[in-house]
Amino acid sequence: MEVFGVPIETAYLAVLITAGCLTVLYLLFNDLLGGIADAVNFIHPALILAFFTFFSAGGYILEKLTPLSHLLIITISIVIALILDTLLNVFVFVPLSTAEESLAYTEESLKGRVGKTILSIPKGGFGEVVIDSKTGTISKPAASVQDTQIEEGTQVLVIEVKNGVLYVVPYENYRLNHETFYQS
Repeated sequence: MEVFGVPIETAYLAVLITAGCLTVLYLLFNDLLGGIADAVNFIHPALILAFFTFFSAGGYILEKLTPLSHLLIITISIVIALILDTLLNVFVFVPLSTAEESLAYTEESLKGRVGKTILSIPKGGFGEVVIDSKTGTISKPAASVQDTQIEEGTQVLVIEVKNGVLYVVPYENYRLNHETFYQS
């Protein structure tokens, strides 16, 4: 069988090489082309490229190794490509997309967390606080809620977060003041 005057094996091989190269290029430059994935949110561009890669590889191998008819080989290749594409999506792309989201934190989630100053916070100024989390260490600029100086190495409690700045109080003082308040 011929497609556009070319033997079908050659057509499968050309599609395989083209789709494989485009897949590699997409994976290397997907940050530059991130808008494409957002615009076509129902299917990932890498899945489309993978489908053509799987389809052409299956067709080429079946044409070379089996005496089946060309239409049956095309049908089998489409089924194989759909199965492999579905497995790729379910076991690779979906877990990767949820893993990215689970590593992120929101400013709202930092409220109530205890951290440590790594740069002292001067009265009316800014310092820096480090908060340990399960996903790593978070370092943010910080200011004192009470407009007092907080020395380097002091444990602090995050009270509020505005525009990326943590507003903190010394943790021991905060805890002691509230314990004596509740005891009286």
